[in-house]
Amino acid sequence: MAFSKIIEFSTSEDYLDTNQDHPEPASHFIPAWYKKLNYKHDHKTAKGCMPFLDTLTAGYILKVPQDYRIAHNILNEETNKMDSYQGVAHSAPGPHVNLNYGDKSFHEPFQLLGSKQLEKNKNLPFHKISNPWIIKTPPGYSCLFVPPLNNKDDRFEILPGIVDTDTYEKEINFPFLINGDKYPTIDTTIEKGTPYVQVMPFLRDNWKMQVKKRDTEKYKRWYYFYGLSFMNNYKKLFWKKKKYK
Repeated sequence: MAFSKIIEFSTSEDYLDTNQDHPEPASHFIPAWYKKLNYKHDHKTAKGCMPFLDTLTAGYILKVPQDYRIAHNILNEETNKMDSYQGVAHSAPGPHVNLNYGDKSFHEPFQLLGSKQLEKNKNLPFHKISNPWIIKTPPGYSCLFVPPLNNKDDRFEILPGIVDTDTYEKEINFPFLINGDKYPTIDTTIEKGTPYVQVMPFLRDNWKMQVKKRDTEKYKRWYYFYGLSFMNNYKKLFWKKKKYK
């Protein structure tokens, strides 16, 4: 099958030659717990849910380019005060990507004042992980950037966003928040190579919403034909396989 659409990930020659953490199809990161699931007629699990599988395999994954330390509400032995830190783990092996670059390395808390994201981030600045890849899509296509769907790291997550990657030709950096709800105190290193962004290209279009009464008779016919005769056959009758190479 020919692939008519190309999504391009480009970076500097040095980084391309020395770093193995290139973007990959999301299907390469299906979690082990999902692979171990069994699915039987009398034991239905998420393994048989194609919409769930589609979230795991849609698009591409970006990986953290180097070790990154997150520490919040920990005791600073020098000042004897509770402290927070987000930044490069300086003991991490190279090659390094500059994750802290002056006043562009974070968003101030006031920029999301009143949001649930700020509350979850414990009113700390939203630091950024600097992405070394320029992402290019065909004309008319944008990209949705989200934490890996149904497979995100429970310590942190990026703030989702949409970028018109057919016209924007610069690296896209990703602000993230810590999971302060689960970890009121945390001191951890996000390891180089950790999946942290799922990239999903899509065709832009203009839409108009319509709300109306459904055709009851048509719905009944559909339900009795598909819902009763072909129960649990969404995969066979309706699902279309999507390919991201």
